Amino acid sequence: MSKLCIGIICGGRSLEHEISLKSAMCIAQSIDKCRFEAIILWIDKKGCWHLKNINFDTLFCCKDDTYISILLQNYPHRFSSNTKHINDFIKFDVIFPVIHGTLGEDGALQGLLCMMNIPFVGSHILSSSIGMDKDVSKRLLRDAGLSVVPFKTFLVNDQHNIDFDDLVSTFRLPFFVKPVNQGSSIGVSKVTNRKYFNQALAKAFYFSHKILIESAIIGREIECAVLGNDSPETSVCGEIILKHNNFYTYYDKYIAQDVRIQIPALVNDLISDEIRSITLRAFQVLSCAGMARVDVFLTSDNQIFVNEVNTLPGFTYNSMYPKLWEISGLSFQKLITKLIELALDLHDKNKPVLSCRSSSRVH
Repeated sequence: MSKLCIGIICGGRSLEHEISLKSAMCIAQSIDKCRFEAIILWIDKKGCWHLKNINFDTLFCCKDDTYISILLQNYPHRFSSNTKHINDFIKFDVIFPVIHGTLGEDGALQGLLCMMNIPFVGSHILSSSIGMDKDVSKRLLRDAGLSVVPFKTFLVNDQHNIDFDDLVSTFRLPFFVKPVNQGSSIGVSKVTNRKYFNQALAKAFYFSHKILIESAIIGREIECAVLGNDSPETSVCGEIILKHNNFYTYYDKYIAQDVRIQIPALVNDLISDEIRSITLRAFQVLSCAGMARVDVFLTSDNQIFVNEVNTLPGFTYNSMYPKLWEISGLSFQKLITKLIELALDLHDKNKPVLSCRSSSRVH
């Protein structure tokens, strides 16, 4: 039985570029090599695509002269590689995208892969785009009857009309200012007084033309993973416990690692079941597929607020998504295999029915 060729796309022009590289390396190292051949497709910060062998010492060395071009016609599953030594086509059976954030998680890359008619892991265009936009996703979740953190949305043209006192009256202090389309807490500020308010606005608008201002919920941050297409399943719940009393920043997650992860979360069965039910509902409301991680806040009086739905969660050995499934009984390697199988299954079910009749012509 021949191996399936899996292309792991990573890097890109996202601000989460480096984390994406780590996710790609972990997947390539852990994939079932008896069933799959993994090839890494690295997009550099300028948007150029590179073909990389799995040599982890020199994996992302920019001096490599290998590059690839994408063929949208005639070779729907193929990329061409062109170097001094190679001029051939590589046929990928499945793409595993792990570009977190802009142009990788927001439907852009998913749209390209759909154009190429190639199976890929995770949610498709619509749900990826919705999940990346905190404003749109919160509105849909709220309209579906799920509790979300109270919020207001402002466009860049509105920024001179944003009144600090009105926001304090609505949300009280502290409150959060966020760009709507960034992950890993990039561009997020916790506003505790008037002094740094304008700075928080400028920071958020730097990353997005639309920002979100929302209440600060005092509670525990609980996360739950989803796996599946038509019949998705949820993992056990996990809790993010900060060593300080601030909020979960990019620095905390990836640099200082100033957090403790508790899996399973120390909550009673009723609360755990409720969070898992809400997680599954959020996954379905946003039409997600393959995988997602849903983050919620749990207050002291057991209110549950959906914070966000992450359609392309981190995939390093220390990332919450694979850790939740590991504690739930699914190893890192088996999780990768399951996601590839789900991608193939979803692609088979969603194959377009193309009808071409010789008598039908456009004049």
